[in-house]
Amino acid sequence: MGERSTATIIGSGGFIGQALTRHLQAAGWTCHLPSRDVAWPQCGVLHGHIFYCAGLTADFARRPADTIEAHVSLVSRVLQSEKYDSLVYLSSTRLYDGLPAGVEATEDLCFPVSPRKPRHLYDLSKLMGEAACLALGSGRARIARLASVYDSRGGDDGFLPQLLDKIAVTRRGGEIRLASSPAFSRDYVHMDDVVAGLVHIATKGKADIYNVASGKNIRNGALASLIQETSGRRIRFEPGNVPVDPPVIDVTRMAGEFGWRPDSVAGKLSPLLSGLD
Repeated sequence: MGERSTATIIGSGGFIGQALTRHLQAAGWTCHLPSRDVAWPQCGVLHGHIFYCAGLTADFARRPADTIEAHVSLVSRVLQSEKYDSLVYLSSTRLYDGLPAGVEATEDLCFPVSPRKPRHLYDLSKLMGEAACLALGSGRARIARLASVYDSRGGDDGFLPQLLDKIAVTRRGGEIRLASSPAFSRDYVHMDDVVAGLVHIATKGKADIYNVASGKNIRNGALASLIQETSGRRIRFEPGNVPVDPPVIDVTRMAGEFGWRPDSVAGKLSPLLSGLD
């Protein structure tokens, strides 16, 4: 096998890291999966493509030191390792959430962030990690801003993966209660599309930042209708505040370079949900 078929996956035990490892191994790649206690930089050890999947999402506010370590400090040490073909740093389209509705969320936007806002610890740390990639990557580091990733198997702490987990343990005709608003909307992209997109970015990418998203927002109310129609489970919302619509993520760059055409939520979930008991 050539260098093109070798990968180092940092954060291989996480939601995306596990799926990416399965995808690469099924395609014949040799995958190196360093443990959390590995000392970096590992000069002269890394070859091939590094996929940096380490990070925190739901619990970043409770673990600020771990968030900074995962999003900034560790990746800066990894980037100083001597030998690798490329590094893909997993960031997030959540960075666009503070932008006004109607703004076209392209990769080249600037962000309004403040260290006084606890929510912005996540944004600032991800942006600092991105900046480290651009400053230390010698042109070999690329950034993948991921939308809300879901897998048909569920298995993560995001809204849609958790909902799929609840559907799996609820009988047809049963009710699922959600502490969310039917008006809340988000861009969801399936894991199969994500892992394929990450490989494209690593092996063929020409730009430095990519939005890995569907390019369409879907409301909770539309998800509930799809679930009820196809699975027979009822969704009851217990809404609080009326949410602000997030910007629509622009995926022109992914489409132009790689022919990016991710599956819709309905296209992925309808066959799965219709087959449940």
